[in-house]
Amino acid sequence: QVQLVESGGGLVQAGGSLRLSCAAAGTISSINIMGWYRQAPGKERELVARIGNDASTNYADSVKGRFTISRDNGKNTVYLQMNSLKPEDTAVYYCNVVNLVSGSWRNYWGQGTQVTVSS
Repeated sequence: QVQLVESGGGLVQAGGSLRLSCAAAGTISSINIMGWYRQAPGKERELVARIGNDASTNYADSVKGRFTISRDNGKNTVYLQMNSLKPEDTAVYYCNVVNLVSGSWRNYWGQGTQVTVSS
């Protein structure tokens, strides 16, 4: 079992920056993917960025060049540095960990943290 605790959300003006953190407690397999998703009101949850245990990354086109995902394996923590924030980045941001355990992928979600970008 894996528990995820997010922090770092808040209110920021357009053009500002925020850094999200997500600490994972529990058993993290050697093969895993850590990532961030977001869900705006009335919209479906979407991938923002993810990073594999090999440090490979994927970003949504809408955040490329503005957001950076990173991880600290020693702390089982994933970060999302968000720069040049726009009002359309406003959403609840969810941390996600996918673990490969005994040949099966297991999916875990954090409780979500609100990010609000004012114009």
